[in-house]
Amino acid sequence: MARSEGQKLKLLYLVRLLEECSDEHHPVSTQEIVTYLETQGIHSERKSIYDDIRKLEEFGYDIIHVQNRLGGGYYLADREFELPELKLLVDAVQSSRFITTKKSRELIKKLEQKVSKYDAGKLQRQVYVAGRAKTENESIYYNIDNIHRAIQENKQIQFQYLDWNLKKELVPRSNAARTVSPWALIWQVENYYLAAYDAEDGLMKHYRVDKMGSVRVLEQDRCGIERFREMDLASYTNQTFGMFGGVQETVALQFPDKLIGVVLDRFGREADIRSLGEGTFRVRVKVAVSGQFFGWLTGIGREVHILSPDDVREKYHDWLQGILESSGNE
Repeated sequence: MARSEGQKLKLLYLVRLLEECSDEHHPVSTQEIVTYLETQGIHSERKSIYDDIRKLEEFGYDIIHVQNRLGGGYYLADREFELPELKLLVDAVQSSRFITTKKSRELIKKLEQKVSKYDAGKLQRQVYVAGRAKTENESIYYNIDNIHRAIQENKQIQFQYLDWNLKKELVPRSNAARTVSPWALIWQVENYYLAAYDAEDGLMKHYRVDKMGSVRVLEQDRCGIERFREMDLASYTNQTFGMFGGVQETVALQFPDKLIGVVLDRFGREADIRSLGEGTFRVRVKVAVSGQFFGWLTGIGREVHILSPDDVREKYHDWLQGILESSGNE
């Protein structure tokens, strides 16, 4: 490398060294800096290093000079992310089901570059989550980007909806591509969903983003704004169990007081709750009546009762009876 060219790159290499190899417990000495620059074909005097550090500090880098009996050194104190923040991001990436295993590794590797090589090892120890099922749809990142772009540009999208087959492959549900107007992305039950208006059916629908293939932004403007404005997204995600649709009904349920936390976690603090005395309370909520809703009630057990309406209570009874009959118990 020519001397003049090397000198132009000198500060960039110095920043890289401080970012990758220095932290509070591992300052790099002036001699280590000189040696590192030599490996990059850049000859430096010790005095010039002091001037380079001063230039970087003037530019805004927070570089701490440590002095001790061993000679001390320099480390980069202020980074774009604190280590606890990166641990949080790594955990979020690793535990997200809609991010593939391959992409999780790639993203975590990039996050590791935001800390020194010593702290990068601490991030690596954070990444394993036992039994986590990950999506296999590698195109999901580009699909999400296209969905966001369509929302920002007020455009419709077209895509193929996918299903698993017995060969454990994601294949198109039908040959026909779907065209919808995307309005919002929703995070629910560890999955990513798109809330979109289907003009053909005249309904707001939701789709698992990791099961959307070949998302394409169209030239047509979105429609269905009136239907979207009618939606309360926070209430919608609480009402729709497992994001499975059903007829919307206002249902009154009775629970023992000890299950108040379960109800608040499910329906939020704005839920209509009234004490009934004798250790019980009533909650009135709007829900999508479906097998998933009944399954949630069944998981709670005998202590929950449907107070009204009568037809929902009867549907729940029939649903339970159907399970008993299908299992051979009559």
